[in-house]
Amino acid sequence: MEGLTVNPWKRHGKDRLYVNLPDGTPVAWADRDSKVITVKVTEHRHEAVALLRQHLGDPVTVRTDRPAPSPPRRPRPAKPPQQPSPPAKVRRDRRPLPLPDLTVADDLAKNPPGAVILSDMAVRGPSVVSRAWSKLLNRPSGWETWLDGLEGEKRVGRELERLTVHGWRVLHGIPKGNGGDIDHLLIGPGGVFVFNTKRHPGASVWVGDEVAKVNGSPHPYPAASKAEAAYVRGVLERYAGFAPDVVPVLAFVDVASVVRAPTQHTVRVYQEREVSALGPTSGRLSPDQVEQVYAVARHKRAWLRS
Repeated sequence: MEGLTVNPWKRHGKDRLYVNLPDGTPVAWADRDSKVITVKVTEHRHEAVALLRQHLGDPVTVRTDRPAPSPPRRPRPAKPPQQPSPPAKVRRDRRPLPLPDLTVADDLAKNPPGAVILSDMAVRGPSVVSRAWSKLLNRPSGWETWLDGLEGEKRVGRELERLTVHGWRVLHGIPKGNGGDIDHLLIGPGGVFVFNTKRHPGASVWVGDEVAKVNGSPHPYPAASKAEAAYVRGVLERYAGFAPDVVPVLAFVDVASVVRAPTQHTVRVYQEREVSALGPTSGRLSPDQVEQVYAVARHKRAWLRS
């Protein structure tokens, strides 16, 4: 049962217990009142039921979550024979759109973590001397939020770079054609992960399905991360010719605690040091597919055209 956790959930008059994997994927849940256990992932059935019995006691009812059967259809009157239709076309991956030859100016591979913030600060922000003077006088410079974001991206970026020994590729500061930027993109055997990094020193964080609360204040972090993953998936499919799995990730830096709602299993949620858990994951992309996706992702024109 190592790695499985039991999480209480109360909402809309329901009182449930969820058993989740370390990445937040629910494998079973139970209704406290009826003591009915519903198993969603059969590979963990025995461990999940044993954990829930410790909270519910005996007897319990165990069932497996299966799709509801379709209602029976009424028989239709027979139709007169028709000419046979041509065979249906098999859906294939779309032909990728071409990109121009990669130039030094368009290559995102050398971008450091926080590249977009650094670029904006170089153009519009205070000088290094001005920032040092403001710090010395304990006077706000107006760029504290930017500097917090930069520090967070640098630290998560360092953790992601450690994964390259496992065959992963990492990109930072990807500018988006629809505005904004992608903090980090991790591409490797376990798929594609799009990182949204948030630094909130000393804060208590709760992450729900669409909203995160930082010290009780709501922020649309999960919804934004899911939208960003959909955007990345569309770009990669357009230029790589296939749609890889793209997983949204929220990475928190310097927070005191992170609690994820039991129903939240679409967005991965990590603290800074936990992203290394992705290193050994595999089975999603072959080495050739990793390089194919990386070749598209590192090309700035692919993102600015979208």
